[in-house]
Parts: sequence; structure tokens; C-alpha cells
Amino acid sequence: MSALELVTIVVDDYDPAIEFFVGLLGFELVDDSPSTTSEGRPKRWVVVRPSGAETGILLARADGADQSHVVGTQVAGRVGFFLRVDDFEATYDRLSMAGVEFVREPRTEPYGRVAVFRDISGNHWDLLGPI
Repeated sequence: MSALELVTIVVDDYDPAIEFFVGLLGFELVDDSPSTTSEGRPKRWVVVRPSGAETGILLARADGADQSHVVGTQVAGRVGFFLRVDDFEATYDRLSMAGVEFVREPRTEPYGRVAVFRDISGNHWDLLGPI
């Protein structure tokens, strides 16, 4: 094994999720292709990732009640995603002004600066940066 290529985040709909990750967070849209579910229903293959990163996020629209139930709760309310930035204060200010919802204010920990925000689906993320 050489790399973790993708992780999946289940979302309510593709376009608002793309707008959040690309428009607000500044990720790049790597792929947005038509596809079908294993049962033949239309879907899209949507991958985003931070610029220059190797690992991407597959934005998967919920298909059915079981999947809809996990939107925003994929890690049971814990912080499940970690976004490292070079300039914490500038990124925090930019995201705050853009309307990203921070649920825990910035603090300093031994590993750096951290603040917790919610993504478009309600999942918790750590924004991490140097002290």
C-alpha cells in the first residue's frame, strides 16, 4: 500500500457540497462525472481535495434512508476530519468572514493552533495550523 487516495463524505446534494468545499474552503474540484448506482440510478462521481494534496474527498449524495441518516453524523459527533493550513490566523479569518460555522474558538495546543468548524453537512473538522 502506498497512499490513501479517497475518503467519502455523505452529503445531501452535490452542488451545495461543491460550493462549500471549493467556493468556501478553496479546495480544487478534481472530478465531477456522471455515473450510476449499482441499481442503475443516476449519480455523480465528485472528488475535491486541497490544492496540492494527494488524498481527495469523494462527495457522495445520500441514496436512501440509511445513507440520509448518516449525513453529518458519520463520526458520531466527533471531529473526524483534519485540515492543516500554513497560516492559521489568515485562514480562520477568511473562513469566518465567508460564513463557515466555527463551533469552537481558536486555541493553542502543544501541536499548534486549532479551531473546530462544521462542514455543509454538519460534520466537525479541526482547522490546524502552526503556533
